[in-house]
Amino acid sequence: MAGLNVSLSFFFATFALCQVARRASKALLPAGAYASFAREAVGAAQLGACCLELRMLAELGPWAGGFGRDVLLTLVFLLFLAHGATCDGAWANPTVSLQELLLAQASLPGALLQLAAQGLGVQAACALTRLCWAWELSDLHLLQSLMDAHCSSALRTSVPHGALVEAACAFAFHLTLLRFRNSLPVYRVPAVALLVTVMAYAAGPLTSAFFNPTLATWVTFRCSGHTVLEYAQVYWLGPLAGMVLAVLLYHGHLPRLFRRNLLYSQRSKYRTPRRKPAPGSRATQTPAEGHSGREPGAEGAQTRTPLSPKTSCQ
Repeated sequence: MAGLNVSLSFFFATFALCQVARRASKALLPAGAYASFAREAVGAAQLGACCLELRMLAELGPWAGGFGRDVLLTLVFLLFLAHGATCDGAWANPTVSLQELLLAQASLPGALLQLAAQGLGVQAACALTRLCWAWELSDLHLLQSLMDAHCSSALRTSVPHGALVEAACAFAFHLTLLRFRNSLPVYRVPAVALLVTVMAYAAGPLTSAFFNPTLATWVTFRCSGHTVLEYAQVYWLGPLAGMVLAVLLYHGHLPRLFRRNLLYSQRSKYRTPRRKPAPGSRATQTPAEGHSGREPGAEGAQTRTPLSPKTSCQ
């Protein structure tokens, strides 16, 4: 369990350093630069470092650390719970940034800046995590530093099946985000953490359940077993397709591209109430009204005036 304790210390140190960097950048940078770049970069670095350490525990823990999937799934839930509580609104996921773009809630330059920040953050996390492994603070880190140059692929199924799995994970993830979009963090963060844990349990043995193109690019694209094009089909096209399908199913259209609702007919929320006749209205009729109603021709005969010969010739 010494290796697990070192990994727990690594997680705590990662969250502490990222929180310090988050507060420092928030105090020193303008609000726009912090929201669109620094916050996403720090969040991506935090997520990338934790996911790399988790992947190392998943590969080496069962036979070198003496702990099973129950410990790993508990760590996944707790880490995503802590990530959601400390990320300050940064999801560190390119598909979430593109989702905001499709919902017409972010501009194209802002979305591209977020994508660049996420890539830089994950790249920095990979470099720092491998540096920490090189220090060989535990037997697990020693083994990982020796095996890092010959990493195994995270894709353990066929390419079409893997793309379908990643699309399904991204679909469920984005549909949950859209459903809890306006909810309080006390409800949204546990719901997302629980969903990620369930998907890690179900899809982890197949694709590692990344549903994050940037994270998958820096973690598994360099590993042998598949080509870059095959990795791109699974870890790029799969999550993008799942995100677009979730937005289309939830909203009925893509606000950035189509204004018309393609799936659902829009009906007014307010209905005009029908007027009901006042009680006793027929009983309050005057005798003259009743007489005119019984003999409609009599009144017409009384009011009809004969035309003069001059008028009839015209």
